[in-house]
Amino acid sequence: MTPAKQGDEGKWASAFAREPGERRYWLVKSEPEVFSFDDLFLAPDKTTGWDGIRNSAARNFLRDGMKTGDHVFFYHSGGATPAVVGICEVVREGYPEPGALDPKHPNFDPRSNTDAPTWYMVDLRAVAPLERPVTLAQIKANPELATMALVRIGRLSVTPVTRSEWETICAMA
Repeated sequence: MTPAKQGDEGKWASAFAREPGERRYWLVKSEPEVFSFDDLFLAPDKTTGWDGIRNSAARNFLRDGMKTGDHVFFYHSGGATPAVVGICEVVREGYPEPGALDPKHPNFDPRSNTDAPTWYMVDLRAVAPLERPVTLAQIKANPELATMALVRIGRLSVTPVTRSEWETICAMA
């Protein structure tokens, strides 16, 4: 196994250490009126940079956890019915978020600098919509998903998903 990066011990350590070639699973959130799964499908090459994350735990997942080839649930967090609506994959691993360094960009953060970037992003490519969206209510009602990060720590915009959770949600869809 590859070791976790410094500072990634504790409750999230399993999200960072992996066997060589191992695929991991993740969930990212977006409000559909801001950027939807349909928007991702319409993007050039069905790909976008996943930026604007301003939580250190979520940033660490982007920077150190997500690897090329990992699969990602796309979750619509706003709207009438929050739900997992699609699958995408990581096509570029974590890199410094350029907008955080640009004073004219909405994501600018004066604490970030090129020598020690504060914020990171990954590139995601749409794979497929789920046959049927899986709502937050359905996820919370399923005892197999009771310990899922989405259920336990709903505020995080990027979270790890276990293989079992991934398979359960795919079966629900």
